[in-house]
Order: sequence, then structure tokens, then C-alpha cells
Amino acid sequence: MAEFYDQIGVGYRDYRAPDPRIQALITQALGDAASVLNVGAGAGSYEPTDRPTLAVEPSPVMIAQRGRPLNPVVRAHAAALPFADNSFASVLALLTVHHWPDRRAGLEEMRRVAQDSVVVFTHDGFHDSFWLMDYFPDILELDARIMPTAEEFASVYGRVEEVRVPIPADCSDGFLAAYWRRPQAYLDAGVRGAISAFAMIDKVEAGLEQLGADLASGAWQARHGELMQHDKLDLGYKLVIASPD
Repeated sequence: MAEFYDQIGVGYRDYRAPDPRIQALITQALGDAASVLNVGAGAGSYEPTDRPTLAVEPSPVMIAQRGRPLNPVVRAHAAALPFADNSFASVLALLTVHHWPDRRAGLEEMRRVAQDSVVVFTHDGFHDSFWLMDYFPDILELDARIMPTAEEFASVYGRVEEVRVPIPADCSDGFLAAYWRRPQAYLDAGVRGAISAFAMIDKVEAGLEQLGADLASGAWQARHGELMQHDKLDLGYKLVIASPD
């Protein structure tokens, strides 16, 4: 997976600016944790800067895009964290677990090194009710393969708390559903380049052609124009918060 992000991660930081409303929910979930490990940290989005924090990231391309102020970073994989048990008060994993080759091993490693809490920003998996799936249906099959399930979290952590993360209409973090009210953004190659799903599915060009045609003809607006009345939307994103024994 490090090699995957070495290929698609160039320019990632230009389109994935942390959204302050999502940042606030993550900060609230961390509470007063005295130290944090950010696993699969990427370019550092949502990483705390107000307390001792260490990042873990395997991709040098992503590490090179980490901004200032810069927390220390260790090149390692989630499934083999090079730290002793209970080394950090809280352990974060933000929109990354679905890319881990061995999800369970990574979740167990986070539990091992966390004293108080594990916080995971993740996604339920898209359903065909989200309009983007009309154009890129292969994402549904992709999600079924890679998105962690509630059962997976429960099997590692026992009971967990879930906090829904509604996506603002003007979300500054350009993950897959961030542009739900800005459909024309998906026609931008730079936008798609910062969304891993587009590098992992087939028939992207066909979907783009249909989306462009529907926007030009007004067909998209006729089907989905009511979305313009909303300023945020629950699209399946959530925080999973666990307190390891």
C-alpha cells in the first residue's frame, strides 16, 4: 500500500486540507489524551499539534507532503507498530484502515499500544442511494471488499462508540464524498487524483463522460437538485471510539 500511495499521492495535500468541523469532532473524541500516535498518517491531516504526537506512515511520498508544524514521523506499517505496549494515551487512524492489507492486525496493534483510547475515522461503505454511485457503481463492490465493518471493530475492541460525521457542503477535505453538492468537481483530474477510489476501479472514463453530459443537459440537476437545500449530509462517515481493556 505504501507503493500505491507513492504513485497516487503526489499533490495529495493540495486537495486534502483538513476541514475544521471534522477536526473539531476528532479533537473532541481525543479528549484530554496526553499523547497521540497517528497511524497511517499520510500528509498529516487532522493530526494534533497541541500535545505530543508521533506519526506512522509507510509512504515517503506522503511523508514528504507533511506540513508545519511538523510532528515526528516513523516509517512503519500499521500491522507491525515498532512501539511497546501502552506507549500512547490515544491512537488515531484517519481514513486509512480500509487501505491496510491486514486490517485486523492493524486494529489489534493499535489496541496494543493504546493506554486509554483508539479513535478511527472511517466509513460504513457507500450505498446506491448516493448519487455518485450512479456513475461509478464499481465503488460499491470496492467498498464491500475494503471497508471495515462494525463486526470487525467489535471483534477487536468489544463495545465501541460511534459518532456520525456529517459532511459539510463546502468541505475542504477532498475525500470521495466531499463534493456531494459540487458534482462538477469530480470532472477535475486533480480532485480525482487525491481520491484513492478512482485509482482502484474500472470504467472511470465512462462515468465521467456520463456525469459531464448530465451536468450539461440539466439531467443531474433535475434528479438531485434538492441537495442544494442542504448544508451538510450524513454519507456514512463516522468516528469509531474504543477504550481498550
